[in-house]
Amino acid sequence: MVAPAAGRQDAPLVALIADRDAETRRMYAEFLALSDCRIEQAEDGRDALAKVFSRLPDVVVTETQLPGINGFDLCALLRQDTATRSIPIVLVTGETVDIDVERAESAGADAVLKKPCAPATLFAEIQRLVHLSADLRERSRAARERMHGQIARSETLLDRSRTRRRMLNSAHTRHDTTTPPIAPPLLKCPQCDLPLRYVRSHIGGVTAQNSEQWDYFECVGACGSFQYRERTRKLRRV
Repeated sequence: MVAPAAGRQDAPLVALIADRDAETRRMYAEFLALSDCRIEQAEDGRDALAKVFSRLPDVVVTETQLPGINGFDLCALLRQDTATRSIPIVLVTGETVDIDVERAESAGADAVLKKPCAPATLFAEIQRLVHLSADLRERSRAARERMHGQIARSETLLDRSRTRRRMLNSAHTRHDTTTPPIAPPLLKCPQCDLPLRYVRSHIGGVTAQNSEQWDYFECVGACGSFQYRERTRKLRRV
């Protein structure tokens, strides 16, 4: 048996080995320990599930025929939870027929190996998946940072836009006046044809750049009051 290369320079790799056979667990654990891996063991599916949630290992290695909860269901359960969804999972099966492989992949396994599986083969697959997982996490982190940066820039632009609108709105005073920017027209009453007497104007609108002017008149013949809108040049009784 060839020992694997030295482990990582930082924190040791944590691997959970779930197998009903104690000798198989011991064989894998001893080999992986030579690479400075820290090993957790479980002899059934329920024990494996509890240890994954409590220890959050870097990788899970499980056989398919676990007692309690089988390897397929264990894999599916881990993929359903956000805390364990991204943990690489290796399923070791005594059968490599297409239906078994398809079932493993459907459950969310990252790799499927056939028993008997040499420890060196298992270790190589673990290394591949852990490195791939680290690369995906780094890409995800970079994508999140880009997204947060874009959100921050968007919020800054929105804040500037809101501030500008508030400044424009505060600078625009809506008011009544008898000296409007646009001189009121000379109008006749649409009912009696007598002259309309100018009373006042109202300056409104959204901003100073988009202001509106309404002129108010009274009929000298007592037909009532009228409003004239400068923008539409329409006269109506009010």
